[in-house]
Amino acid sequence: MEINALLSCLHNPEIIGTLPDQIQGITADSRKVKQGWAYIAVKGLTHDGHDFIGDAESSGASVIVSERASETNLPVVKVSDTREAWGPAALAMAGNPQNNLNLVGVTGTNGKTTITTLVHQALDSLGYNAGLMGTIEVKIGYKTLESRLTTADPETIASNLKLMKEAGCDSVIMEVSSHALDQKRTNGLDFKVGVFSNLSHDHLDYHGTVESYLKAKKLLFDNLSESSTAIVNTDDTSFSSMISDCKADVWGFGLKDGSVKIVSQTTEGMLIEIDGISVQTPLAGIFNAYNVSAAFLVCRALGISAGNASAALAEAKGAKGRLERISENPNEPVVFVDYAHTPDALENVLKTLSEIEGRGKIITVFGCGGDRDKKKRPVMGKTASAYSDVIWVTSDNPRTENPDAIISDILVGISHKRMYTEPDRKKAIHSAISEAQEKDIVLIAGKGHETYQEINGVRYPLDDSKEARKALAARRTSSDFKEKEGC
Repeated sequence: MEINALLSCLHNPEIIGTLPDQIQGITADSRKVKQGWAYIAVKGLTHDGHDFIGDAESSGASVIVSERASETNLPVVKVSDTREAWGPAALAMAGNPQNNLNLVGVTGTNGKTTITTLVHQALDSLGYNAGLMGTIEVKIGYKTLESRLTTADPETIASNLKLMKEAGCDSVIMEVSSHALDQKRTNGLDFKVGVFSNLSHDHLDYHGTVESYLKAKKLLFDNLSESSTAIVNTDDTSFSSMISDCKADVWGFGLKDGSVKIVSQTTEGMLIEIDGISVQTPLAGIFNAYNVSAAFLVCRALGISAGNASAALAEAKGAKGRLERISENPNEPVVFVDYAHTPDALENVLKTLSEIEGRGKIITVFGCGGDRDKKKRPVMGKTASAYSDVIWVTSDNPRTENPDAIISDILVGISHKRMYTEPDRKKAIHSAISEAQEKDIVLIAGKGHETYQEINGVRYPLDDSKEARKALAARRTSSDFKEKEGC
């Protein structure tokens, strides 16, 4: 890439030394630097990239992008904020792959994965070639990659966009986290559509206050252009603040204003109306009425007719681990796995399950993540108490914390006679399902799609869906044995 292409995407760069005409690559990781590359010294949460300029120089860097005139023999491009420059620089190095792509960004505390997955599934069924970047996976054409972050770093985003463009994608649907917005990982991206699902208690260990959390989310809408579309949940109390400085065309949706109506719902799905258009979906619950409505409006914003959008969403099953029904037999407990790991998400799911007619007891298995917002633990305990008949408090991802200490924090909010503690998540799942009766509902909440449990820096295999299926199989075997014994 010509050096001028790099300079053109930076804000007021100051040149120190003589720059080369070309650079061969760009990275903010000194370990990835190769001969002729530009190294961007980015300040991280635990490390400062400026401390590794010497390593980058030794590895063959030809240019340093820095916030200060560092002690180096290399030419320096000095900018006020390297983190702000990282995204545009990575995109320029990748050849600006977002050009001619319809980029959709979805943010909010809950619903991001479901909304992005629904849109991707709908577009796919309509014959579009859409890319997907989110919490669970990255989809590039027919190729699926594992995702490690809800929103990746700028270099990974640029690389994925390039691969998607080369694969013939016409649209890219991506989750945009508050961390990514605050850390400017999405700088330089030109979103055609921005979506706000909701805002509730989460990530205050990072943002500190709800106001700071909202301010981070708001950045997605502050940066939308006049030609873009902002799709917002008007039932959320934060929606007016979210779009207060938004230049885009704003489309609202909500149950309170009547733009969204739930006509009927069962455990098998629901029929909703969105701006007068009937949409049948296999998903259930009020929160999914919002998710499906957002996905419908995204399709409309991308130029898809209401009829085609409705038909496509009728086939869209949503994301793994989002109120995923595990049980299949009618004569056994109804088991759901869900990612609900915030007070608001847990309440939404439990409220939905509590409204099912003809159900038995609600048995909730959940925990809270370690090294994360501790304030929400007793709140989630209180929420579980309000809707559950039986509670099993267990481990989520304890990370470096003592599981028993996390459970103790949760118990502060629980006032329930039928409550059990079992730090071993597998044992808790098996115990809850083995003791459940026909028509009882077992909700296994917190980890959803995750296939691991993180303990002291190590990820051990653990898949709630698989464990639930094993527990159901063991329950059937036990029942068959008891029937034979009684013969």
